[in-house]
Amino acid sequence: MELIGGWVLPAAWAGLGLTIVVCALLASRSSAALTAGIAAVSVLWVVAGAGANLAMLLDGTTYTGFADGSAIPFVRDTWESLVVPHHHLFIGLLIAGEALAGVLVLVPGRLREGALVALVCFNATLVVFGWAFAIWAVPLVVALVLLLRAQRAEDPPLRSPRRRPSAGASSARHRSPRSRVPSP
Repeated sequence: MELIGGWVLPAAWAGLGLTIVVCALLASRSSAALTAGIAAVSVLWVVAGAGANLAMLLDGTTYTGFADGSAIPFVRDTWESLVVPHHHLFIGLLIAGEALAGVLVLVPGRLREGALVALVCFNATLVVFGWAFAIWAVPLVVALVLLLRAQRAEDPPLRSPRRRPSAGASSARHRSPRSRVPSP
């Protein structure tokens, strides 16, 4: 499988991946690093992911050979027998997923957290395509988890804990039935 743009796409992946890892390592101590890391994640998935896959799809790339590095015969065989013949559908879904995650990661709060979790899962599954993907996926999964952790530390809790009434609560509904004194 030939990549569109020659060396530019792998260089963009490497540069953005390195930026994400470095920012993730600093994100727990720096909101600027968190912001830069999130921006790099978005650019990686929208431009170097969805955009590059769209360009390759429009260029006629069939994605044959993509799974050749997998040690799992099922992955190699299924890729060639199912994905390649229907690559417009499957790569179209990949493009939509990458673009959606890349955009949602820009929305603060729970949507960002959900997008980061989805990207962690996506990258963790890349290892089935071979050791070369593991070299990319392992540091990126760690970085995405660190960004998620830093994001969660900045977000307010989902729900504030319920306060229990104090022992001397004035409301009758919070008193024990035995503590009620009949009114004269």
